[in-house]
Amino acid sequence: MRNICMTVSYDGTAYHGFQTQPQKTTVQQQLEQALRQLTSEEIKVTASGRTDAGVHARGQVFNFHTVSQIPIERWCMAINSRLPDDIVVWDARVVPEDFHARRSAKRKTYRYTMRCGKYPDLFKQHTEFHHPTPLDITAMQDALSSFVGEHDFTSFCSSRSSAESHVRTIFEARLECEPIEPHLQSYAIHIYLTGSGFLYNMVRIIVGTLIEVGEGKRSPSSIRGVLAAKDRALAGPTAMAHGLMLWEVFYGKDAPNA
Repeated sequence: MRNICMTVSYDGTAYHGFQTQPQKTTVQQQLEQALRQLTSEEIKVTASGRTDAGVHARGQVFNFHTVSQIPIERWCMAINSRLPDDIVVWDARVVPEDFHARRSAKRKTYRYTMRCGKYPDLFKQHTEFHHPTPLDITAMQDALSSFVGEHDFTSFCSSRSSAESHVRTIFEARLECEPIEPHLQSYAIHIYLTGSGFLYNMVRIIVGTLIEVGEGKRSPSSIRGVLAAKDRALAGPTAMAHGLMLWEVFYGKDAPNA
C-alpha cells in the first residue's frame, strides 16, 4: 500500500465544487472515476480543502492510498488520459504513510482576479470578474494590509460556516496590477492571500469588501473596525466565484510543495 500525493489544476466552471455531492458533477468525482478506471480500485481522495462551485485551482493537492504498483513517474500521464480536458494532474509523488493533504498543510494561497476597465477579456472571462468602472488601487492596498496577522474573521465568513473557531492567520496579503491592455481599455488586478487556513467564503467576502473600498464606499481604515465587530452584516458582499483560484498549498519539509 502506497500513499500517493498529486497536484492538480482545474477550471471549475463546469463543476459544483471539488467535493463529491449527490447527483452533481464535481472535481473529486472525476478524479476518483479516473483512478477507478486506472487501478480497478475504489479509491477515495483527500484534498487540501474544498473549493466552491465555479472556483478554480492552479495547485490543489490531494492524496490517496493504493496497492497499484504503477511507477510513480507514469501516474500523471495515465490519469490525465482518463480525465476531462478541464482537469490536469501535473505532479505525483509517494509520501509518508501519515501524510494527509488537508491536516498536513501549513498554509495556502488563494488568488482573486478581476478585470478593471471598459471591456472584459473574452478569453479569460471564466477566470476574471469584470468591474467596468475605475477602482482606487492605493486605497485597496491600504485596506488589504489590515487583514495581515491573526484575527477573528467572523465578519468575513459566511453565516453558514460550521467551523468551531473563526480565528485564522493571514501571513501575506498583496495586490498586483497588470499593464492596461489598450484594445480592451482595461487591466487585470490580482489579490493574493496566504494564510493558515480559510473559512467558508472568506476570500470572496474580503474581496467584495475591498471592491467597496476601491469604489470609495468605505475607507481603508474601516476594515479594522469590521474585523473587531465580528458581524458579517458589516462587511461587503461575497465576490463572484469565478474570479477565485486556489493558487498554492504549502507543506513541511518532508511533504511536497504544490
